[in-house]
Amino acid sequence: MIGLVITALLVGGQIYSYRALEPRLVARVGQKRARAAHYGLLAFQLLVLVVLCLDNNWPIARLWAEPGPVGRTLALAAGIWIAGSSGAGLLLLVLHLLSRRRAPIPQPSAGLTRRQLLATAAVATPFAVAAYGALVTRLAFELRDVAFPTRNLPPPLAGLRIALVTDLHFGPYLSLPDLNRVVDITNEARPHLTLVTGDFITRVGDPLDACLAQLARLRADAGVFGCLGNHEVYAGCEDYATAACRRLGIEILRGRARLLEINGARLNLSGVDYQSQRLPYLTGTERLLVPGAVNLLMSHNPDVFPVAAKLGYDLVVGGHTHGGQVTVEILEQTLNVSRFFTPFVAGLYRRASSALYVSRGVGTINLPVRLGARPEVTLLRLTPA
Repeated sequence: MIGLVITALLVGGQIYSYRALEPRLVARVGQKRARAAHYGLLAFQLLVLVVLCLDNNWPIARLWAEPGPVGRTLALAAGIWIAGSSGAGLLLLVLHLLSRRRAPIPQPSAGLTRRQLLATAAVATPFAVAAYGALVTRLAFELRDVAFPTRNLPPPLAGLRIALVTDLHFGPYLSLPDLNRVVDITNEARPHLTLVTGDFITRVGDPLDACLAQLARLRADAGVFGCLGNHEVYAGCEDYATAACRRLGIEILRGRARLLEINGARLNLSGVDYQSQRLPYLTGTERLLVPGAVNLLMSHNPDVFPVAAKLGYDLVVGGHTHGGQVTVEILEQTLNVSRFFTPFVAGLYRRASSALYVSRGVGTINLPVRLGARPEVTLLRLTPA
């Protein structure tokens, strides 16, 4: 659904851009050449959209093997072009609508008019912002140190460090050196426990084995555990990923729990597969709870939090939203696409005596751009609620 919304916005911006360009092209080069240029731009845009679809979870992606350096460069360039040109089209549309409501302003005869300057800025700014989000913010991985309030926390577990890694989407938009940096950042935090909550890859054909081989380098005193995300479902690799992780020392919990004893105290770790919005959440997971222990649930999508809190889980961790991936703050309100689908977008949430942490994750989907939602590895420190 999110992909469809984004695609509609992108295509809408492109259509307006072409319609805005055509009259100027006709005036400069004539009707015939303008039409040829118009269709050439349209064909180019369709080609870019095809590249974008190949790098995401669309059926056409099955025709495209792991892309390599050239494919990664094309994917990155396609993402910047689509984000920049579509944003420019939407800004030009806004300027056009605003100009129709105002009386014409006399302009000097020489040089660019005010409207032309605004139009130039409207075209250039989205490309600059998209390039920054793709080339800088997308790879600006940070380690977030967060206090995780826990009810009835046994003293031996106070200060327990839990590393949370999620939404890698290893493939065209996340290279092997990038993934190595993420693993190194996680290990350098020296966690007692490391959790990986799904979306290892994005689509069929992404290098799952290479991804898991790097995750096998994760180190934690109490072990490395995980759950699966929606993209493992889309790629049809749930069973394969579970078995491969087991061989590499990562235990994937699929409707199961592991009771860990740490410093003489009990931490009950549960995990579930991706919870579809079309089905009731967390069916049967009440049987995984252990009375008297700290009960922590791994769920890729954070929407389950109200149900988990009602069942009695003390802590819930997940990702899925990418923190919105592109987030804008206006009048102290945070705006992003994820807010249309869940109130749990990023950060810490409380409900009754339960707490949820939603990570912004590591990778990207749809477009290789992050703005206002820096990628993160999270270090959660258990503290008394």
